[in-house]
Amino acid sequence: MFRISQYMREIAEAEHTGRYPIPAPRLRQQPGKDAGVAAGQQPGPVVIWNLIRRCNLTCKHCYALSADHEYAGELSWNEVVTVMDDLKAFRVPVLILSGGEPLMRPDIFDIAHRARAMGFYTGLSTNGTLIDAPMADRIAATGFDYVGISLDGLRETHDKFRRLEGAFDRSLAAVRLLRARGVKVGLRYTMTALNAHDFAPLLGLMRTEQVDKFYFSHLNYAGRGNIHRGQDAQHLATREALDLLFARAWDAACQCLDEEYVTGNNDADGPYLLQWVQARFPRWADALRERLVAWGGNSSGVNVANIDNLGHVHPDTMWWHHTIGDLRQRPFSQIWSDTNEPLMAGLKAFPRPVQGRCASCQHFALCGGNTRTRAQQLTGNPWAEDPGCYLTDEEIGAMAGSDADRLALTPFRKVHILQQGANNV
Repeated sequence: MFRISQYMREIAEAEHTGRYPIPAPRLRQQPGKDAGVAAGQQPGPVVIWNLIRRCNLTCKHCYALSADHEYAGELSWNEVVTVMDDLKAFRVPVLILSGGEPLMRPDIFDIAHRARAMGFYTGLSTNGTLIDAPMADRIAATGFDYVGISLDGLRETHDKFRRLEGAFDRSLAAVRLLRARGVKVGLRYTMTALNAHDFAPLLGLMRTEQVDKFYFSHLNYAGRGNIHRGQDAQHLATREALDLLFARAWDAACQCLDEEYVTGNNDADGPYLLQWVQARFPRWADALRERLVAWGGNSSGVNVANIDNLGHVHPDTMWWHHTIGDLRQRPFSQIWSDTNEPLMAGLKAFPRPVQGRCASCQHFALCGGNTRTRAQQLTGNPWAEDPGCYLTDEEIGAMAGSDADRLALTPFRKVHILQQGANNV
């Protein structure tokens, strides 16, 4: 996750005081640099936990390919408890409870109560359509630290994406119900060529509804998002959207508004923000670059992990087609620490063994090679250049005209499967 608002507030403070704020601790574990730190002193990753695959919607860009029916073999309450105990001992700081639609799991509030009691920062990722007043009361009483609700556009666009008429009205009603109960709420938006026109209106809706957070997700090629990758927003549209998002986050920082703007699934956002600052506040560019190097870019397999509904562990939520371990066979702490698995060895390497234009990019230290899933789904090679990078050859320090040799975004035909061992599915 790229925290735009954090950096905008730092720039605003620097403009006001004439001095850049004192550097924060490094945000990303980088194995090559952290070798002198005892493993027990390092925090574990943020865990996004898909506790249930069933969902009342069949969204076009769903990475889980969920549908409204039961899925056999999901983790039981007792198994969930065992996993939670191991996660806590492994110093995992954050649990994001997701699905499918997590509110369809009967014991979701028992799980959330236990997570809160154990001291996890506990988030809920939901489509919001099941949240009426009584459900909002239960969510508020549980004490979730954050609830993210997905909106893919205004009414017509959102309902088309979610394949349910009335989905927008129900999700927006959920936002209002939770806000009225003092719950921190965020909007989650994934941009494609089919809904880019609604991005600016959604930002306006966020401010009108006094929503706390806006999460802008670039399309990643997983699940239905891979099937629909031919509808991914083109690079120019992506840049225009980021320009608008940066402007909104800067406005919020200057007005000291309590709004958070973040992005995910495209770590080129870091270098692009650096360019934005260089053009407007050049005296703070070097300090910001230090911050972005400390951030380190893509965290898959390092600071972000995923557990699916069957107890399979993945480097992040977009790697469901690649399993690195089974919690019914080994605890998470052992799976996550094992670098004998080839993909995890590469993700945890510093630097990562990326190829193509990513390997020679002058911003590699900032983005970490960007999102490996897109490269793997398009080419079968997880270390190929990321086709989702929207920076030009000049911007990355490459030879002028090298863009002509870039990977072309092709329509979906089949999912490439890594041939690296029995764990791959």
